[in-house]
Amino acid sequence: MKVFLIFLFFLSNLYSQSQIDVTKSISNTTIYDIINDGESVWAASYGNGIYRYLLKDKKWINYSTQNNKLSIDFFYCIASDGETVFAGSTDGLFIFDKKRNVWTKRKFGKGGQLGNWIRALEYDKDENVIWIGRFMYLTKYDLTSKKFTDYDLTVNKDVKTNTIKVIKTDGDSLVWFGTENGLHKYNKTKGTPEDNSIVFYNNRLNYFNRDGKSISVSSLLFDQNNVWIGLDEFITKENPNYNIGGLYLFDRLNEWERFDEGRGFKGNGIYDLAITGNKIWVSLYQFSLNSRESYGRGLAILDKNNYKIVPIDDDRIPQSIFCLYFDGTNLWLGTNQGVIQVEFKNDFVTNFRESLAKK
Repeated sequence: MKVFLIFLFFLSNLYSQSQIDVTKSISNTTIYDIINDGESVWAASYGNGIYRYLLKDKKWINYSTQNNKLSIDFFYCIASDGETVFAGSTDGLFIFDKKRNVWTKRKFGKGGQLGNWIRALEYDKDENVIWIGRFMYLTKYDLTSKKFTDYDLTVNKDVKTNTIKVIKTDGDSLVWFGTENGLHKYNKTKGTPEDNSIVFYNNRLNYFNRDGKSISVSSLLFDQNNVWIGLDEFITKENPNYNIGGLYLFDRLNEWERFDEGRGFKGNGIYDLAITGNKIWVSLYQFSLNSRESYGRGLAILDKNNYKIVPIDDDRIPQSIFCLYFDGTNLWLGTNQGVIQVEFKNDFVTNFRESLAKK
């Protein structure tokens, strides 16, 4: 515990060049998702296609309309099974065969054009499938049989419960689907996502403490006993209690705890979450009532042991951070100014990482 608090002190107060290296890459583009397939770091950009960082060569390459390697440049998400890369765009699913170095495109008939706006992808290694979250409908792509299967998750005729924003696997049996109005928990051992294998959470029945009028899920994290759920903030003068945002800690049973501006965050909107040991990294934003736009509010760290929140202030890191990815050594940030790679290098942090590895 003492080591962790010292670490927070270094991050929030010193955070100097001697403590960390901050590397900015592929500037002047917006990055919405980052993954690591073991050989490369992949980044999905909104406006400049797909970027690939070759870890061995330490070099970025680009796939986009500018070099005729892709037919579209607007991407929201990316995933990989190690051999193939999947990228979700505003106009369908793009599939990259690493051996052939070729991209192909797959469009979906169900849901029309909105059904081809793909905002979430997740590789399920236990089932060897890719879960595809579309603006309308959920799709499972079986990598063994090469079969696509569509599912309708609509609850009580509310179409927003079928608009997928985030997908995360949880252990070997659960998959969670976050939507614009609620959260689905799917148990793979009990059937398909369209039958009784689904549990649905919104702000009724005391879920999310009944906060707000609607629950739009933006990000998910899991530890052994809890689910961490980040929500979107969207409020207006007419509906100031519509989507109130916040980070929720759910004990998987009945208890819900909310973290927001009143607890130390600089904004109630949550872009993304990452976990390293006993700390949760949270990228934040604030929704403006006047302009009806979102403004990035930087990073914060939440200590899981005592729920202390520490904001991270560093001029080298942009305020708008849309995605977070920790690979065990580096924290990768997808921002409105490109990719930021934060590498912890000194002996103090090396010892800290070693202590995490023992947990």
